[in-house]
Amino acid sequence: METKLTKGRMSLADFAAGHEHYGLHRRGGGWVFREWAPNATAILLVGDFCGWQSEAAYPLAPAGEGGDWELRLPLSALKHGDRYKLLVHWPGGSGERIPSHARRVVQDPETNIFAAEVWAPEEHYAWRYPDFRRSSDAPRIYEAHVGIAQDAERVGTFDEFRENVLPRVIDAGYNTLQLMAVQEHPYYGSCGYHVSSFFAVSSRFGTPYELKQLVDAAHEAGLSVIMDLVHSHAVRNEAEGLSRFDGTLHQYFHGGERGLHRVWDSRCFDYGKPEVLHFLLSNCRFWLDEYRFDGFRFDGVTSMLFLDHGLERIFTSYEDYFGPNFDECGAVYLALANKLIHQVRPDAITIAEDVSGTPGVAAPLAQGGLGFNYRLAMGIPDYWIKLVKHVPDHEWHVGDIFHELTNRREEEKVIGYVECHDQALVGDQTLMFRLAGVNMYDHMGATCRNMQIDRAMALHKVIRLLTVATAGHGYLNFIGNEFGHPEWLDFPREGNGWSYAHACRQWHLRDDPELLYRCLAEFDKALLALCQRHGLLDSSVPERLFEHTGRQVIAFARAGLLFLANLNPEHSADDVAFEVPAGAYDVVLESDAEAFGGHGRLSGSVSFRTRGDFAGEAPRHRLRIPLPPRAALVLRKSDRRDQVW
Repeated sequence: METKLTKGRMSLADFAAGHEHYGLHRRGGGWVFREWAPNATAILLVGDFCGWQSEAAYPLAPAGEGGDWELRLPLSALKHGDRYKLLVHWPGGSGERIPSHARRVVQDPETNIFAAEVWAPEEHYAWRYPDFRRSSDAPRIYEAHVGIAQDAERVGTFDEFRENVLPRVIDAGYNTLQLMAVQEHPYYGSCGYHVSSFFAVSSRFGTPYELKQLVDAAHEAGLSVIMDLVHSHAVRNEAEGLSRFDGTLHQYFHGGERGLHRVWDSRCFDYGKPEVLHFLLSNCRFWLDEYRFDGFRFDGVTSMLFLDHGLERIFTSYEDYFGPNFDECGAVYLALANKLIHQVRPDAITIAEDVSGTPGVAAPLAQGGLGFNYRLAMGIPDYWIKLVKHVPDHEWHVGDIFHELTNRREEEKVIGYVECHDQALVGDQTLMFRLAGVNMYDHMGATCRNMQIDRAMALHKVIRLLTVATAGHGYLNFIGNEFGHPEWLDFPREGNGWSYAHACRQWHLRDDPELLYRCLAEFDKALLALCQRHGLLDSSVPERLFEHTGRQVIAFARAGLLFLANLNPEHSADDVAFEVPAGAYDVVLESDAEAFGGHGRLSGSVSFRTRGDFAGEAPRHRLRIPLPPRAALVLRKSDRRDQVW
């Protein structure tokens, strides 16, 4: 397919430069505008410059036989801030359309109508860190939505995020910022997943200049910035999006039923058309070049890989993956996208959101894979939800938990997580709310807690520690969940009276020294520091050392660290011992520490030593630690000379 696209005359990166050809550009002292609309019979450029009157509009002329149209204008014809659209005529009809490659789209506050806007400021943004390259450290990802990132009940901005939230992300120890909803989308409540203008920054958050400032500030602090890239579908809207752009339903998308995603109520791209591949691949390169993003999380990969989009399907065998339902065109596009991205930016990372578990998604292209660097471990949050909702605490099986957290293909890297935005959206609940319920509203004070809050605090920390320590080669957290955000995320919509009450983050809870939310945030920070200091996420899979099903105790090793967890709701692990190399073991993290909202039941112990058993042929050394209920401990073998009791 690559040779078919490039005809062997250029690199894939050179091919993926459609954004420099189509759309509105200043060239040679004037303006040039190009559009692809093969079914159009006439196209007019209308806007502020002609009072939106078609009689005074600028007509485009056909350019070649491929469906291209072109218009050249003097520099005086348009100015920065002018709004414009296309009036497209086709056999039997016409309609106003926003250009497919528009880089700036704004909504009129009075009419709510969207239009493209000329973005040509006098001064271009001067990047302060144009040569930033992503660290080779395993990604510790902070998933964030700019609009909901402030305390106030309104839409937040790029500037507010840069000034108020980015410092929190840096201080917490994350090294990667993942931004949602960057591409323009007409409906705020879609969470950015019904994209209308693929090359435009969502204007409700600010200007292109302000997004560049945010990315630059993150780079200054050493953070990579990746974005949610939505190429799995597009909004159905015709006035704002690509649907029926030239009068046909099959210009960018499949015709008929295949062109509609019945669950998402959106349009499905035809990945078999070279023009569509040109559009999408150019979109990948555009965000890397124009905004210096360091990679992408590809949304909806499962939908792209299967003709039925993987809906209501259980994948139990390889036949379920690679049968007649497999969409080869979708797979080819994803492979091409990954090749392109890494050709343009070898240090970039790509992450697949694939619920199917299709083999090879995160395998190298040279090995027949799709070339993603990582895949999301999407089964892990579902497993924790099932456990918390349906299994009594005393029946939590530590062996099953360890198996579920480590059940992955060794040749593919995964990003582990407890909850992302999916678990925070209305209709679901955050982990902390599932554990604590309405007690969160009245009993998160350091002096007024109850047993339900104690349970929730303890399990929130243990679950996160176990996930980080076992579940992959990276870690992801959704904004606010690091401190146990008490409520779900619900965007303004008709069903809630267009309220912003749940479309914000309550940072004041995290900052209040009298509340326990601060303690959860401090534990998250300590956990990430542990990852960075010991290269935890860069190491191999964990090695199980000990498991006691009845006592609900497990011990495992990874990255030179020893992890112990007691999930029993009542009993300490006082009489449980397991074999380890002889010596002293220092405590490097304790979930029950008072600083993390625990009870300090280890009484400030900082080191434990093995006990020797010399009765057999070879001496055996065991470690016995009085681990409290619902607590976890991380130890590191001391550098001091081995000592035994």
